[in-house]
Amino acid sequence: MSEDVSLDALREEMRNWLVENAPRDWRAQYQERGQADFVRAQRAWFESLVEGGYAIPHWPKGWPGGGRSLAEQRVIYEELARADCPRLLLTFVSTYHAASTLFKCGTEEQKARHIPGILNGELWCQGFSEPNAGSDLASIRTRAELRGDKYIINGQKVWSTLAHHADWCLLLVRTSTDQVKQEGITFLLMNMRSKGVKVRPIKQIYGDSDFCEIFLDDVEIGVENRVGEEGKGWIIAQETLSSERGLTLMELSYRVRHGLWRISQLIIDRGRQSDVGVLRKFGRLVTRVQSACAVADDFLARRIDGTEEVGDASIVKNTYSSVLRDYAWFGVRLGGLESQYRSPVTLGDLNTGNWMADFMHSYAWSIAGGAEEIQRNIVAERILQMQREPKTWTL
Repeated sequence: MSEDVSLDALREEMRNWLVENAPRDWRAQYQERGQADFVRAQRAWFESLVEGGYAIPHWPKGWPGGGRSLAEQRVIYEELARADCPRLLLTFVSTYHAASTLFKCGTEEQKARHIPGILNGELWCQGFSEPNAGSDLASIRTRAELRGDKYIINGQKVWSTLAHHADWCLLLVRTSTDQVKQEGITFLLMNMRSKGVKVRPIKQIYGDSDFCEIFLDDVEIGVENRVGEEGKGWIIAQETLSSERGLTLMELSYRVRHGLWRISQLIIDRGRQSDVGVLRKFGRLVTRVQSACAVADDFLARRIDGTEEVGDASIVKNTYSSVLRDYAWFGVRLGGLESQYRSPVTLGDLNTGNWMADFMHSYAWSIAGGAEEIQRNIVAERILQMQREPKTWTL
């Protein structure tokens, strides 16, 4: 059987499964319910995908639905976007960041303890960014002192998504200041129920509290929860962050494309279908969205055939974040005052049905997955081979 035929069969199988299992009217339900109901709905959708064999296609063979090729994974995420299913926001860090880190860098004991737990609903958050170390993770200051067989942790993390629901945390700490910044970082696994851990949700402008601060006061973490060698956490963190790129960016780009019908419906509902100016702007938006999908497709093709280069993912990421803002802003302008005064959603994200929340949340993507400014530097230096000029100061 040719690969094309196999992929076509998978696509048909996926579409048939989604007809029976995809959540219905989930936007309205997410807006009307509280966060506890949102968590239950997300857990139920994750369990359904696990049972169907579509939740973790990027995991190794032997796990439910794991061992899929990149081409097969692409089909699955395309169909999830096409069917307008809710994204797995609650389990994203667990199934991507945590699982990928453990599979590639964890000990056998760590894998045996946590990988099955993730499938059974164990939730993870990420403790990387700090108040003065966001896009520059090498500047983290949270300290870890080894005393016997335990690390004693003191410091603060910020912008940790859904940390108030998490059971475990991927934690970067500084164990040395005697070397270059990147060499003094260690990667730990922290139980969020540990004594000395305090989580405080951050109220966002769009009404939700999906980001959190984490305060660490003499938190004890056993050395058995260290991933890799002490001082080698920077390398492991790069592996963690790379796990969300590629297919995730392609899926998100496709979700915007498949969400264009919502813009067209809004144009009709507002009686603007004869407004030449609105139609011209809509045409430009459609072109930009299609271009973003083409960029994502090209990137994935490079990854599949092994020709991906450093900086390719940065182009996809910045293209998507820019298009997402334009898409949501167009919805806000067409929706008028009504779109600006609707009640906040349970969790801000793409295509929630609340245009203002979507627009304000779109700015999170200027930072998520790597700040846009940092990505531009990567493109300039690694793809365009531009040299950094020394800073000059004038008074």
